[in-house]
Order: sequence, then structure tokens, then C-alpha cells
Amino acid sequence: MKRLLLSSPLLFLFFLTPLLAAEPPNVLVFLTDDQGWGDMGCYGHPEIKTPHLDAFAKQGVKFNQCYAGCSVCSPSRAAILTGRTPYRNGVWRWIPSGSQYHLRESEITLAEVLKEKDYATCHTGKWHLNGHFNSDKHPQPNDHGYDHWLATQNNASPHHMNPVNYVRNGEATGRIEGPSAMIAAKEALMWLEEKKPKDAPWFITVWTHEPHLPIESAPEYMAHYKHIDDEGIRQHHGNVTQIDAAFGTLMAGLKRLGFEDDTLVIYTSDNGPEGRTGDRGRTRGSTGGLRGRKRATHEGGIRVPGLVRWPGQIPAGMESDVPVIAMDVFPTVCDIMGIPLPDDRVIDGASILPLFEGQPVVRKQPLYWRNHLASEDSRVGLRDGDWKVIGSDDLSKFELYNIADDWQEKTNLAESHPEKFAAMRDALIAHDKAVLADGPDWWKNEKPREPRERKGKTPEKAKKGAALAPGKDATGSFAIVKGGTLSKDELGFKLESKGEALALQRFEKPVTERVQFGVRYTARTSSTTRNAMLVFGDSDDNNALVKVGTAIGMGAHSIFQGSWGNAASGKATATFSADDTFAADVTVDLKKGTVTAVINGKTITRKLPKSLKKITHYGYYIKATSSAFSPIEIKI
Repeated sequence: MKRLLLSSPLLFLFFLTPLLAAEPPNVLVFLTDDQGWGDMGCYGHPEIKTPHLDAFAKQGVKFNQCYAGCSVCSPSRAAILTGRTPYRNGVWRWIPSGSQYHLRESEITLAEVLKEKDYATCHTGKWHLNGHFNSDKHPQPNDHGYDHWLATQNNASPHHMNPVNYVRNGEATGRIEGPSAMIAAKEALMWLEEKKPKDAPWFITVWTHEPHLPIESAPEYMAHYKHIDDEGIRQHHGNVTQIDAAFGTLMAGLKRLGFEDDTLVIYTSDNGPEGRTGDRGRTRGSTGGLRGRKRATHEGGIRVPGLVRWPGQIPAGMESDVPVIAMDVFPTVCDIMGIPLPDDRVIDGASILPLFEGQPVVRKQPLYWRNHLASEDSRVGLRDGDWKVIGSDDLSKFELYNIADDWQEKTNLAESHPEKFAAMRDALIAHDKAVLADGPDWWKNEKPREPRERKGKTPEKAKKGAALAPGKDATGSFAIVKGGTLSKDELGFKLESKGEALALQRFEKPVTERVQFGVRYTARTSSTTRNAMLVFGDSDDNNALVKVGTAIGMGAHSIFQGSWGNAASGKATATFSADDTFAADVTVDLKKGTVTAVINGKTITRKLPKSLKKITHYGYYIKATSSAFSPIEIKI
């Protein structure tokens, strides 16, 4: 591919006439879920098969520095539709089912402005822009400008094959056969052929559930990876190939219907890949070597694939290293259509049409990110040219990188470039203040609190429960299982029991100073009793072990010692969906006598039992439920 040369006068003359003379195009925005920057053949993945997308990348522009509006899903979606950064448009976090958060009707969406230009509009796939889906309590897709919609609130259920939770224009569909991405693509084509008003230009958003958990891939797409022994990798890679097949079906349909040459097609992802380095299970997305993953403000969490095709207007086979962001979609399409931008609100994106005319993109607002689930030390970020500054939640700690020289963000230049650091730091502080002063104040209700010691009973006065009976380990992977049954799961392991249950490993050498645990977990039941905990201690006695995790049914995270009767004494209320997958990073400091857990971005700290001087056992714990856990990562 050739790279775009912004300063080339010949390129400017080549582009200028066709862009100004072009008829307003149809517009298609194809958005994937949790697809990493390195998760396609055209972005360098050595295994994943994406033939349709690889071919598409050669038909227009491939952006090497395309950014999501946030490193989690709902905010990125709102950013695309409004051109506004998430803390301005109100969708500042991923939206749990039943929560108050939603894309307000006061926001102006791309679908709405195009309808004023007599465009027909359609949305298919994931929606995730309201807590009360398909309800009068919150705006639905039709309230944001869509004539036709087939959508789910969040994830496909029970997974990506044969989903049962799609809703079409307010009516539940029941089970639909096939992969979720293909269902979304075919619905868009059906609407074009059978429902769209004749001769009307159109705007379509197709937002896939893949490759977000719970991953499930059709056998024909997994077949490409039969040489790989790991079933989890086959499932993940097959899931991306499943997206590719759906995208290929959609592009073939546009060609068959005569829309190929007059349609602007944009392909991108909502954030970086889920999972951790070394994960087992199905979350195997690739950042292409970038630092961080989903939820992170470092490049791996926010840099995503970005492909754009507009035949006759954007030449084939081009690459661009110019940074672009999700918020640019709104002003770019408005620029193409000659639609003035709203003048009663800040639009954070910029039109990237000048890029195709050989000119630089002019930004009134910098590239900026804030994510409530990122590590507290790197929750906010801003980029200006090649420079990027990252700040802590309270803007007391900072990192500085030159992305052109250090795309993997390995070297913090804050000390070696004091003048640049000061300028970038001040710019971030000022911009963050302005953004947080705009939009609704929903986020203030859940701003993370400083860790504090909880008053009440000390761990050593914990209530005691009955001894647990021997359990069953169907995996052969754990030293001790009590009270329940351990089996394999796509996440790693599943522990289930009618009472309390443990699955424990032993350290070869007891830990006497400090240890860090990393684990993910999710419920594997539809009952109201849902919980999952990491455990550790100096014996295999349930009454002595410290539990750290989530009492899902209570709506809280908790750190406590002993039996389940002590769970409420150590809880910290949190907002989440019962179907979430939780990521817990747990630091145990025996010298200080503390345990600190960061669970999906929320931090809680408690004192350890004074008698705990060493850790010999660690593992999983549940109470009267079924839960899945990833393998535990350990750093000593």
C-alpha cells in the first residue's frame, strides 16, 4: 500500500475535484466488539483468516493510528453517533442492564441529522446505549433517528450462535438461527431490499457482538484453525473469521444491489481486546504488540482497526499514519453532506476530509480519553501530534510518550523532556476539567473512593462455618477441592456447589512478604444467588481463608475471612450487571497487613487477620452457585 502524503500538491489536485463534485453517498458504519488492533490479516496477524477484510483494506484507506472514543464499549458507540467524547454526551461508562445510564434524547445523533436530509436509517446488532432496553424508561434506537432496528441491549445470549435475545422494532424475535454477526448483516440487506423506501439514500450501522465474550463460533469458521490444539484459540480466531464472513456477505450484497460505488463504508472496533497475556479460554485478541488491552488508556486499549472505502473519492491501496478517532465519523459525514455542525454543543471530532485532499486535519479539540475502568494511575489520556500524556484519576501522576518513536509506550519521557511534559500535563488537566464540567453528572455518583479501612468486626472475630466435605476435581488440575465440583470451562474452570466450595493450589514455597493475584470470573447460572471469590491463606480450612471477589447477588465486592456468613461485613457496594465478567487484581502485603483489590476498576482495601504471617494456599471459592474462573496469574 502507498501511504498518504499530506503535503503533496499533486495529491491535493487529484482529490479536490471528485470530492467536491460527488453526490452525497450512502453510509455504512460496521463496528466490531473487543477486536484488537492486531486481530486481522491486514494488520499483521499470523494466523487469523480475514480474506474479505484484507481485500477491503486494499480498496480504500487503512488507518494505522485509528482510535476508539474509549477503551470500553458503550462510550465508544455514543462517541461515533454524536461526535462527542463520552463524558460530554453522558455515556461515560459501559451500561449495565437496568441502570440509569443512557444516550439522552437531547444528544444529536448522526442518524437524526441524516434523516433531515431524507435518508432512510437502519441499525442492526448490539446497541448498548441504554440501561432499560426495549422499555419506555429510556430512549430506544428509533428515538435516536433509526427507522428500523434489530438489536440487543448488550451481549448476544446465550452466546454468538443462535441468539435468543434479539428485538426487532420493539418486538422480541425469539431464537434466530446462525452466527450473530451474520444475522445482523443479513438483516441490513433484508431492509435494503424489502423495507427501505425506493430511491432514498440510506444510513446503516451494523454493530457485531463478536468477538466479545461469550464467544461461540460456527464450525466452518473454526475449521481454518484445526491445526491449533487449543480449543480456546480456535474459538477466538474462528469468531473473527465469523465477522469477516458477515462483512463479506454484506459487501457482496451491496454490490448485488448496485450500492457498491456510491457508499461510504467505515469499519472499526469499539476498543482493544479482552483478556490478559497468557490467558487461557477464548479471550485471545491481539494488540499487535501495543501496550495494554481493553479498559487501558495505553495504546492497546484504544487503538483499533480502521478501514474506509469510498469508490471514486478515496483511491485504492492507501495507508495513513494520521491519528483519527471515533468522534471524527460524525463531523466527517456532516462535511460530506454539507450539514453544518450543531453550534449549541462541543463537537470533539473533526472532519478528516482534508486528509484526502492532501491537507492536515484541523482539530479544535485534542484526542482525549477517560475510562472509569482503567488503572487509577492511567485513567486519563490526551494526544497532541506525536506526543501523548497519560494521567491518574486525580491527575497527580503522569506519563509522557512520543508515539512516533515509541509506539509500544516503553519509555516514559516525563523527566527527560520537562518542558514538553509540563505543556502536555497542563493541557490534559485543563481539557479534562472542561470535559467533566460538560454533560450530566452521573459519573460523580460512582467516582472511585479512596481506599479506607472498614469499621466493625476484625477478621479474627469471623463467624465460623461447618467443615467442608471432600469435593470432586474433574480437571485433575487442583490439589484440593472441597464442598463442590470443579470442571473445565471456556474461561478456564467452573466451580459449582449447593453450599460453600473451594478449589485450592499449594505454593511450593510459602509467601511471606508480598504477592499479586490476577483472575477473571463470571456467573454460570441464571439464579439470583451468584458469587465468585479468589481465596488465599495459610491452610485449607475454609474458616481461615481470606476471600476476595464479588457477591454478585448483593451488588457488591467483598473482602472477608471465613465462611459466607462474614461476606456482608467486608462488602463495598458497586454497580454492575449480574452477567458481567469481572477482572480482579489482588495485592496481598503481609508486611503491611493489608489486602487491596481492584475489581473492574473499583478499589477496596481491608486489613488482614493479624495471625496471617504466610500464604501456603490459594484458589477459588463460591457459595451455593456456579461460577467460572480464569487461571490465576501470580506475581511474587
